[in-house]
Amino acid sequence: MVDHLVNTEINSKRIAAVEHCFGASGQPLALPGRVLLGEGVLTKECRKKAKPRIFFLFNDILVYGSIVLSKRKYRSQHIIPLEEVTLEQLPDTAEAKNRWMIKTAKKSFVVSAASTTERQEWIGHIEECVRRQLLATGHQPTTEHAAPWIPDKATDICMRCTQTRFSALTRRHHCRKCGFVVCSECSRERFLLPRLSPKPLRVCSLCYRELAAQKLKEEAEEQGRLSPQQPAHLGGAFYGASSGDDGDDDDSDEDKEGSRDGDWPSRVQFYASGVSWSAFHS
Repeated sequence: MVDHLVNTEINSKRIAAVEHCFGASGQPLALPGRVLLGEGVLTKECRKKAKPRIFFLFNDILVYGSIVLSKRKYRSQHIIPLEEVTLEQLPDTAEAKNRWMIKTAKKSFVVSAASTTERQEWIGHIEECVRRQLLATGHQPTTEHAAPWIPDKATDICMRCTQTRFSALTRRHHCRKCGFVVCSECSRERFLLPRLSPKPLRVCSLCYRELAAQKLKEEAEEQGRLSPQQPAHLGGAFYGASSGDDGDDDDSDEDKEGSRDGDWPSRVQFYASGVSWSAFHS
């Protein structure tokens, strides 16, 4: 690790450069004791297609965003506290190599590096930062993680009823609990998932039944402890079917950003041997 870089001029300049690239749309990143350990381009598997993202690893947070102009302008900044992160290495696919999953309670997603070496560097540095952060805060590792969204192209039919076939007129939806691609009829329910959002979110019919049953059980047990003589009042914590498309935005953050990915090489160039897209500071 690079503890010797804490409060140094070179570290301050590196962090200031990252802030400048995100501009006014990004949050301030400079904090006492914070160190920028590394940065690089990774491919992030989004709902509609894999997209390039710039990642910055600090000793306490992971920051990523969209590339507008390489090393000059980024947008859509996301900040993930490292103490919430768990990593899972994944096998290669026909379209992506050197993959792993970044899992948190609020969001989980898959990224890939340009080479096996870069993947191991990222995983090794992130896991060491997570270990140190948990040690410093005294917190326990996160055990509950949000399900990653299954990419749209992974299926042409609803993953619940297996009957509805998607088309230009029959759109795909995603269950916020399991991440499955489902049809509108199989995802009419809404349920409050406090870890993900303060408002009820779209869930598939199976997850809704399981979540509702669990909530009923918890409320019944709580009511029994507080007032054994009174019947349990069950309601208000979850929601039933929604009529049509009630404004629930079924696009991930990356899909809202548009299709233009700015200064970005082709997939062939990204996986070309001998090309490094990441750098770690020492």
